[in-house]
Amino acid sequence: MSLNVANCDRCGKIYMKNNYGLCPNCLREMEKQYETCLKYLRENRACSIQELSDATEVPVKQIVKFIREGRISIKSNPNMTYECDVCGAHIREHNMCDACRARLTKEARNMAEDEQRKKQQAEQGKHASFLIKDRLQDRTK
Repeated sequence: MSLNVANCDRCGKIYMKNNYGLCPNCLREMEKQYETCLKYLRENRACSIQELSDATEVPVKQIVKFIREGRISIKSNPNMTYECDVCGAHIREHNMCDACRARLTKEARNMAEDEQRKKQQAEQGKHASFLIKDRLQDRTK
């Protein structure tokens, strides 16, 4: 029998487990922050993410989380960008900029090709040693 309690990811208090990982107080506070951000964005479509944070006192990190969760849409806010997780470039969607995504894809492809080459070399090495062994056995007969 396990207890259905956990520590809140935000404040550390014990609460009954839920899908959010937050206690009811922190969940209410986060919803208030969300509503505050939405209200400000409706009135100030040209603001940047830093301006939104300064005006609403909601941390930039939390605003980015709202955007990535799809709760805040920035399509109608032309100046709203956040940082790429890898290089810090300003982006409007996903977690990485196109350059970092392309580099990651290329590195993954290169790793797969290197792994394939190593397997082929190992197979060739097995066949070569097998052939030498066969030749030595043929000589002793």
